[in-house]
Amino acid sequence: MILQNEFVHWFRASSPYIHAHRNKTFVVCFGGEAVLAEDFDHHVHDFALLNSLGIRLVLVHGIRPQIDQRLQLLGSEPRFHHNLRITDGQALQCVKEAAGLVRVEIEALLSLGLANSPMAGAKMKVASGNFVTAKPLGVIDGVDYGYTGEVRRIDSVAIHQQLDQDNVVLISPIGYSPSGEVFNLSAEQVATAVAIALKAEKLVLLTEQDCFNPDGGGQIQQMTTAEVTALLQQHPDMDNSISQPLKAAIQSCEAGISRVHLINRALDGALLLELFSRDGIGTLISSAPYEELRPATLNDIGGILELIKPLEQQGKLAKRSREKIEMEIADYIVIERDGLIIGCTALHANLQRQFGVIACLAVHGDYQRSARGNRLLEFIYRKAKQQNLKTLYVLSTQTMHWFIERGFVPSSAEQLPDTIKALYNPERKSKVLYQNI
Repeated sequence: MILQNEFVHWFRASSPYIHAHRNKTFVVCFGGEAVLAEDFDHHVHDFALLNSLGIRLVLVHGIRPQIDQRLQLLGSEPRFHHNLRITDGQALQCVKEAAGLVRVEIEALLSLGLANSPMAGAKMKVASGNFVTAKPLGVIDGVDYGYTGEVRRIDSVAIHQQLDQDNVVLISPIGYSPSGEVFNLSAEQVATAVAIALKAEKLVLLTEQDCFNPDGGGQIQQMTTAEVTALLQQHPDMDNSISQPLKAAIQSCEAGISRVHLINRALDGALLLELFSRDGIGTLISSAPYEELRPATLNDIGGILELIKPLEQQGKLAKRSREKIEMEIADYIVIERDGLIIGCTALHANLQRQFGVIACLAVHGDYQRSARGNRLLEFIYRKAKQQNLKTLYVLSTQTMHWFIERGFVPSSAEQLPDTIKALYNPERKSKVLYQNI
């Protein structure tokens, strides 16, 4: 029964994302290492699920290890400069072979429809084509890159036509010139260019490892493009398996892609967990903060009511009507995370007598014990000082010790200013605390 309840809870919690993602365009990029992995079929199952949920899906695959394997069979050592392959005539032949074989293998997996399997009834249609026009990279620092190229143009109209027919579009990291030449491209560069050309809602990069903070502190859950730029500048020797996706994320966000996700492809189901849960499991990169503490607006009233309703039912907060919150909305502060109000408080100030009352301090149960209450209180302090308030009061029934631990002093209702005393409800028997600032 516990597992059943957990499934029901997860399914309900994922429904806002199912609705939000429907008919949106996602570009998913994965390396040739993922294709060679034993669990690649799990990713294919997840791609099929995304398609079945109405997501317009473009897949961009890499072929680096497949090219290396072919070169080694020919007794030729792969050559790189600044992490870019030098593609001579022999290497280009290996590029063509690898791209063709990998594309066919992926198409075959996407075509599966066996009963009693995740692909049962999927009936996916896959479209590939000459969507990428490329040009030679040329000679850089005296190094001739041969048939290594860069993206010149993406035929977004042709790709949209395929997506409009409910096809999954599969793109290999090769491009063609108007003169008929073939160029070897970076999968990340192709995926970035495709996402930008399509004005995709998301670019998802399946990486070979988690995006960890090189200075310690574990996996990075979210960053703005400014923070990513600073990170790359501070750590110029960061492993290419992470630095290249991070650079692709910066370019994509600066070109208008709202969110880029870096996900460790080795984690089973990571794609679904990242896209259909609020906190995800990878690293989210965006131009604007994913979680923001800010003054409330009228549009936040519904979210505030949803947040405080359970606490009102438990008697932790006094009941407030929508009308009351609307009248006092200028006093409210919220923490918004991915469209959800996960924290709020209010500072009701008496500017003439230079005191304020902290009210309605609440943090969503899933986000407690993460210092968000402290962030709200610190914002209150800053706002109070800007308004030249001298004393802050709090009326609390169950969180007295939290405030006492932060410097508030117990008092009594008799010591309250008259305007607050007139609103004091003796039936709630709220404890009175204050702090001079």
